[in-house]
Amino acid sequence: MTLTGQVALVTGATRGIGAAIALRLAQEGADLMLSARSAFPAPLLQTLKAYGGQVETFQGGIEAVDAAAELAAQTIAHYGRIDILVNNAGITHDQLALRLTPAQFAEVVNVNLNGTYNVTQPVYKAMMKARRGVIINLASIVGMIGNIGQANYAASKAGIIGLTKTLAKEGARRGVRVNAIAPGMIATSMTAALSEQAAAKVLANIPLNRFGTPAEVADAAAFLIGNAYVTGQVLTVDGGLT
Repeated sequence: MTLTGQVALVTGATRGIGAAIALRLAQEGADLMLSARSAFPAPLLQTLKAYGGQVETFQGGIEAVDAAAELAAQTIAHYGRIDILVNNAGITHDQLALRLTPAQFAEVVNVNLNGTYNVTQPVYKAMMKARRGVIINLASIVGMIGNIGQANYAASKAGIIGLTKTLAKEGARRGVRVNAIAPGMIATSMTAALSEQAAAKVLANIPLNRFGTPAEVADAAAFLIGNAYVTGQVLTVDGGLT
């Protein structure tokens, strides 16, 4: 697959899965617009730019409608188009449902689900007008099977799955494909915080007996971008956990 001449917008791209997907797209020749709440590490940008494509960044929270609209507008203004959108930005605030406050529930849903929609809508409009485009939403196996202490996160990711399937149906006739990836336990800063005991308990339920890597999730994204006959799907990357 080659993405030379194509423009990809990736949210939540400073580390982990987002950075891995940005790296994979850069390797394939795409020009990038990367967004995140925090500043981008200089080494990451240097690595991405070394592949020869353009790399632009946007710092801001996508839960704000105006900021998300500005992100899309800046991308189109700079590059003239958006061919690929990867909605990766998200947060967690884990707590048992009995103790979860309305504010904690709303915060996670607002960033993960509403933020995904806030970015997607203006990009989706541009893609529908151009009659081409690929959108990949990062869901989670938690949105499919639930998880103790993650009612807010599970709800947000289940919502992303429903949004994905609906957008896929609406966009198909205009050449816009929309899919989701549902990662399981991936070796990121989040899973690194698990205690040795907790990690061992999780591993016992994964048939492949290891955590996945961000690069393996990026491989899944590359597949969904490259296969023109796949839309409305949720690709699970979980080592057999579900």
